[in-house]
Amino acid sequence: MLIWERPEPAARSSLSPLSRDRIVRAAIGLADGDGLPAVSLRKVAAALDAGPMRLYRYVDTKEELLDLMVDAVYAEIPLPEPEEAGEGDGADWEARVQNLAHGLRGAALRHEWFADLLGGRPQFGPAALGYLEAILAALRRAPGIAEDDPNALMRALQAVNGYVLGAVRHEIVELRVERESGQTERQWQAASGPYLRRLIATGRYPSLAHLVTRGADQEPAAMFAAGLDVILTGLAAPV
Repeated sequence: MLIWERPEPAARSSLSPLSRDRIVRAAIGLADGDGLPAVSLRKVAAALDAGPMRLYRYVDTKEELLDLMVDAVYAEIPLPEPEEAGEGDGADWEARVQNLAHGLRGAALRHEWFADLLGGRPQFGPAALGYLEAILAALRRAPGIAEDDPNALMRALQAVNGYVLGAVRHEIVELRVERESGQTERQWQAASGPYLRRLIATGRYPSLAHLVTRGADQEPAAMFAAGLDVILTGLAAPV
C-alpha cells in the first residue's frame, strides 16, 4: 500500500511526539541546509530527539520520506481556482500556466534539492496531483490542443514541463557553482571573455558571435519568463 493510502499511526504520549508532518518538516530543514545527502531516517530522528525505530511507524523507507518531502513542497505552490463547467472561454489558460510554472520555479529556488527529485515517474502525492491537474486543465484550453486529443495534451505537458524543469535545474546548478567556486557568473564571464573573443575572431563560430556580440544579458527570472513564452506561443497557435 502506498504511503498516500496508509493511515498515520495514532499519536502516543511521549517526550518528543511525532507525526508525519513533523518528520517531513525536519527532513526538509536538513535538506535545505545541507542538501539531500543530509537526509536519512537516523538524522531526521536525531533532529526530532527521537529514536530512529520510532520513525518507521510513520514511514517505511527513505524513498517514502523523499516522496512526502516533494509533496510538501508542491503544496507551497498556489493553485488557480478551478473553473466551473461552461465558465468563460478559457482565454486565461496562458496566465494559469505561467503562474503555475513560476510557482514551481519559486518553490525550487527555496528548496534547491526539490528539482533533483523531479522528472521520471510522476509523483502521486495529493499536492503533486493537484498541481498536475491544474496545469492539465489550463493546457486543455490552449488553441493549439485539439479538443479531446489526449496525445496532444500529453505533448503539450511534456513541452512545458521539459522547459520548466530544464530551466530551473540550470539556474540551480549555477547557484551551486557560484557557492562552490566563490565566483559569480559575471566574474566567470569576465575571466573567460578574452579566450572567447579569440575564438570568435577566427570566424569559425558566426552564430555564437552573433549571440555574444549582440545579445543582452537577462536576469534569471526574465530569462525564465521569456523562454516559457516561446513554448506558450506555439501552443497558442490554433490547430
